[in-house]
Amino acid sequence: MAQLAASQVAVTVPVGSDFSTRRSVFKTHNISFHDKSWAPSLSLDLKTKNARLRNRYIICQSVQQASVPKVNVSPLYLEDAKEPPLNIHKPKEPYTATIVSVERIVGPKAPGETCHIVIDHGGNVPYWEGQSYGIIPPGENPKKPGSPHNVRLYSIASTRYGDTFDGKTASFCVRRAVYYDPETGKEDPSKNGVCSNFLCNSKPGDKVRVTGPSGKIMLLPEDNPNATHIMIATGTGVAPYRGYLRRMFMESVPTFKFNGLAWLFLGVANSDSLLYDDEFKKYLKDYPDNFRYDLALSREQKSKSGGKMYVQDKIEEYSDEIFKLLDTGAHIYFCGLKGMMPGIQETLKRVADQRGENWEEKLSQLKKNKQWHVEVY
Repeated sequence: MAQLAASQVAVTVPVGSDFSTRRSVFKTHNISFHDKSWAPSLSLDLKTKNARLRNRYIICQSVQQASVPKVNVSPLYLEDAKEPPLNIHKPKEPYTATIVSVERIVGPKAPGETCHIVIDHGGNVPYWEGQSYGIIPPGENPKKPGSPHNVRLYSIASTRYGDTFDGKTASFCVRRAVYYDPETGKEDPSKNGVCSNFLCNSKPGDKVRVTGPSGKIMLLPEDNPNATHIMIATGTGVAPYRGYLRRMFMESVPTFKFNGLAWLFLGVANSDSLLYDDEFKKYLKDYPDNFRYDLALSREQKSKSGGKMYVQDKIEEYSDEIFKLLDTGAHIYFCGLKGMMPGIQETLKRVADQRGENWEEKLSQLKKNKQWHVEVY
């Protein structure tokens, strides 16, 4: 451990209940960044002078600094570029990265399986929050014998510094695509998603071919640290927002001090399907003035009309506030399955009509102002 000044406290990590064992991406790895080790240790309670385990982050924090410490990241030259990196590695010359970890992050009652996957790119495929990597699964394209599979795009679920805070890894949130025959109800492996199953079946040390990064529409605007960011996701569409929120609330980035509002709406089937819930609840606890978190659990909650609660119903609950925030410059993001957008658009149009506004004109203005960000698949 690095020598610390007298006015600073030692490095410790989240232990205990703040991050459940089931969802913790650090469960099996003692992750190091620089000469500081992320492993459970004792920290000193500065008020009582009693050493005890504490369920929070203490990262090289001066006693005089804010009460919610953040993680130091490197290399900081990743902040220097004026434009985002784009297509450094193309499909014909992909980068071969290495699987670091694959972990199921949903509970037993979740429909389907979703995994958090960390890959090591060695700092050779830098990216910005909100971008995507392309993955080329092994094997040949059945429609083009002798050729590799087509590239599949995955939103990156980490900041540019990765889950190890050293700029060498990237993370994905991947739902395993499984096909069930509608007549027999049985799984047909021949029709399962090639890339999602390859990733979810991977083991540490396996190789994965990566292209990119790509995408500019979901980049996090950082010109105004006091801005409002309204993030709407269904399922694994939460991936880019995890990156945003870690940058805003977890990492110590000298060039970005967020003091605005981040408001996340997440739609999933049930409580067991929640993704990164422990991280988000920690931000809610630590930054109550800067983070809001609303859930739409379709199989557990009812909308005001008595039907299943979908993310558009939750948006409608807060529609007046959302529209006022948009009128004052808030950014709004949508990420998830493309089927989410028609219902959301209908809801926003209905709300606009009730407010005496023309939705088409309002949408056009939001796009013109670069407040409207959509990435669906």
